Amino acid sequence: MANPPRKPDIIMQDVDGVLLRTAHWAAPAGSTATPLLFFNGIGANIELTLGLGKMFPDREILTFDVPGVGLSPVTQWPYRHWMAARWARKLLDLYGITVVDVMGVSWGGALAQQFAFQYRGRVNRLVLCATSSGMTMIPGRPASLSRMVDTRRYTDPEFMRENFATLYGDMADDSAGSHIENLMPPDPKGYIYQLLAFAGWSSLPFIRFLKMPALIMMGDKDTIVPLVNGQILAWALPDSRLHVVEDAGHLFIVTRAAETADVINAFLLGPVSRPAKAA
Repeated sequence: MANPPRKPDIIMQDVDGVLLRTAHWAAPAGSTATPLLFFNGIGANIELTLGLGKMFPDREILTFDVPGVGLSPVTQWPYRHWMAARWARKLLDLYGITVVDVMGVSWGGALAQQFAFQYRGRVNRLVLCATSSGMTMIPGRPASLSRMVDTRRYTDPEFMRENFATLYGDMADDSAGSHIENLMPPDPKGYIYQLLAFAGWSSLPFIRFLKMPALIMMGDKDTIVPLVNGQILAWALPDSRLHVVEDAGHLFIVTRAAETADVINAFLLGPVSRPAKAA
């Protein structure tokens, strides 16, 4: 009989007075794999990350709802990416984690790049999925972007099923249905704060300092973050490789989870090109 999927321990953590709803998958007994720090997309709550335990069964995993998303209370004031990266670092300290592999999807890919820059001595490998270098990105299709700001994608499952392909470039199959069912509407102010954190931000001024091995994964039919943005990241990162998921859109990590996991695990388990040192 197959082992049941690992479930995370989900609790509220206080980081400098900011409450962050945090999900932690403990490392399996005997595991020597580097822990994984995961940053989710805009407005995406912890429930959408529950598949991580199946994708990375041998790893300790840590992720959290940013303020105003899921059940994390919204902050009184807007925040910037460097502040969210510091919260993540302090969460790692609370769990006694020093060196990590870092993975980010879409908006979370920007935060992953920021974290890798601020705490590059603590980052072993970097995985960027369906993301860009920030304000310098090549924008997606107007039809997709207009639906991104429509709050019905969080509150109306039928609207999401009807518009899933237009919004993300992926088909609304069974895996997409699970994604839709687990969506929680973000706090409107929290969603705006996520947009503001991204406004004016770009990784291009510092990306050449990220010397750790990096994997960029992009869907060739992504209507929100077109493939060319991954090509820009692959060009700018010193030690990177680009993997294109064919016939896939923005949410290939959901709709093509097994394939995505195979590619990422092969990368994470590859030869280490440099030793990581805790900062």
